[in-house]
Amino acid sequence: MKLNIQEIRKLPEGLYFEQNLDLAADLRKRNQEILDVKNIQVTGKVQYEDRMFFLDYLLSYTIVLASSRSMEPVELEESYPVNEIFMEGATNQLDQEILDEDLVLPIENGEIDLAESVSDNILLNIPIKVLTAEEEAGQGFVSGNDWQIMTEEEFQAQQAVKKEENSPFAGLQGLFNEDE
Repeated sequence: MKLNIQEIRKLPEGLYFEQNLDLAADLRKRNQEILDVKNIQVTGKVQYEDRMFFLDYLLSYTIVLASSRSMEPVELEESYPVNEIFMEGATNQLDQEILDEDLVLPIENGEIDLAESVSDNILLNIPIKVLTAEEEAGQGFVSGNDWQIMTEEEFQAQQAVKKEENSPFAGLQGLFNEDE
């Protein structure tokens, strides 16, 4: 969906929108970690004020990613506000500095591309660590021949047991039981 800046300028209260978008193919092409994206919904408005266009919307979607541990598909429900500022071409040095520092985004071809904004924000908000419900609960750790993934607490407990077994006094344990 493209928002024409001439139409936005004509509306002092701003241009309101509510859209359902299908960007799954584009997002999968841009990031191979994405297995699927569905139910993309944007609700918000764009408003013109003082040579700048303010794009504010609520972005909601369901994204399917592979688990960081087991590679099982994990569905994540996401919803967050997006606020972006756009400006037409720079007319002075200050405008150019603002554009160069990425404080505002440039407007191309007299339009604000809502689909591009949504795609970029979805890609920027992909979590680094993705776990299934079982993995988050501390179960479902992967293991193999002579190795396993464990929590830090499990590792500390295992090290304490090994240290106790390797103690030179471990053989003396039970030597002076009070029962005898």
